[in-house]
Amino acid sequence: MVVTGDSDLRPPLDEHVLAEELALTPDLTLELLAESPSTNQVAGDRARDGAPDGLLVVADHQTAGRGRLDRTWETPPGAAVTFSLLLRPTVPASSWPWLPLLTGHTVAKALASFGYDARVKWPNDVLIDGRKVAGILVERVETDSGPAAVVGVGINVLTEAEELPVPTATSLAVAHADLTPTREGVLLGVAAAVREGYDAWQAGGSEAAARLASSYVAACATVGQDVRVDLPGGTTLTGRAVDVDLDGRLVVETADGVEKVGAGDVVHVVPE
Repeated sequence: MVVTGDSDLRPPLDEHVLAEELALTPDLTLELLAESPSTNQVAGDRARDGAPDGLLVVADHQTAGRGRLDRTWETPPGAAVTFSLLLRPTVPASSWPWLPLLTGHTVAKALASFGYDARVKWPNDVLIDGRKVAGILVERVETDSGPAAVVGVGINVLTEAEELPVPTATSLAVAHADLTPTREGVLLGVAAAVREGYDAWQAGGSEAAARLASSYVAACATVGQDVRVDLPGGTTLTGRAVDVDLDGRLVVETADGVEKVGAGDVVHVVPE
């Protein structure tokens, strides 16, 4: 990875702008860190210390971010938006598996509002033109006042092509340089979208859950694709993804019948 670190082209986040805008959103409280290994770790510590729902921990530069399946996530200074939102859900435990999917879906919708053709790959990778622009890690944290959820989001915003870690990654700048918003704009827009989507889902009961499932399936880039799913036990499943069920599981038609996948690493198989 080549890191340019140009402070003129990629300045620090403007705390004044963020604080001013978030003051209009009382259900979000900002904690801005110049640098942090992991915003999820900080937010988890804050949750255990009793921090309330709505704490938004933002790192101007995250140095050791974590993704799904214990992957690391690293970006150059001033290039990404990285934050963790502390939530204290009151929905039944059976509904919690939908939280990562909801987050991916709302992040994709927020980026679409900026003009990008963003879609979500099951369960929650956000893609532009088939390449990953954002990753999400949702973790459950046990606290004295009950379980909390830490929703971590990382978005490549100003990362240049030569700085991307893998060929399957992209950034907002690479995907469409003419559209690239400021990091402050991306952070504010995405955080507000996640909060709004979460609140609607939590307050709306079974009807909101059904609407979320329908909306997610319609916007999911995985449904309708031939896929290979690497399962946690080391086995592999191949077939066509045809649906996401009401429990958030990916429904795959295989040569041996229909399988429902609750966890796994999905690869979209491109026909040769």
